[in-house]
Amino acid sequence: MKKVLIVETNVTRYAGTYDATGLWLGESTEFAEELQKVGIAVDYVSPKGGFVPLDPRSMKYVDESIMEFYETNDFKTRGLTETLSPSEVDPDNYFAIYYAGGHGTMWDFPDDKQLQSIALAIYQQNGYVTSVCHGIAGLLNIKDESDNYLIDGRTITGFTKAEEILAGKKSVVPFFNKAEAEKRGANFKQKRAYKDYAVQDGHFITGQNPFSARSVAKLLIKEVR
Repeated sequence: MKKVLIVETNVTRYAGTYDATGLWLGESTEFAEELQKVGIAVDYVSPKGGFVPLDPRSMKYVDESIMEFYETNDFKTRGLTETLSPSEVDPDNYFAIYYAGGHGTMWDFPDDKQLQSIALAIYQQNGYVTSVCHGIAGLLNIKDESDNYLIDGRTITGFTKAEEILAGKKSVVPFFNKAEAEKRGANFKQKRAYKDYAVQDGHFITGQNPFSARSVAKLLIKEVR
């Protein structure tokens, strides 16, 4: 059976600062755990391949399941220290791509042409394009062969401006997800800040914030089981 490709950031700090960022741990582990419960395998890729930093703030929101997954040799190796580079990925091996979040994604996801090509290939093979929280940054600039944004006309969600304000990051982020998604023709939906919310529009499945990763996974599983 084909697998799911999880995309993680390589960015270690908020641009222009010494403040650490990176992958929001639970957004990768919770999604992967839900898939593995039903026998769906995952691979991990990052824009540069190799090491993936963890957002230190995400460690304040771990629970038993996140920590247990984090401590597995498989995740420590394939998910954090030896992630694939895009050049090592064959889109034919995957039925879905999932962009995990963490603020770092806002700097290395939007303009990565290789990842965009992988996502488009998976989508054109009747696959799914999915994300959670700041992972929406990876969806923003995917275009089809006619140079149209893939999210044009699609209902999606992601980390909101209100959530940025509550997180104290309004002044350091390079853009706001809703504004950029709407510029590209997307219909951006949102619920209360920091509440689990995921939305599906055809082969697009997106979650609003770190508490939505399992919901994104479960919607995807319903489609393929």
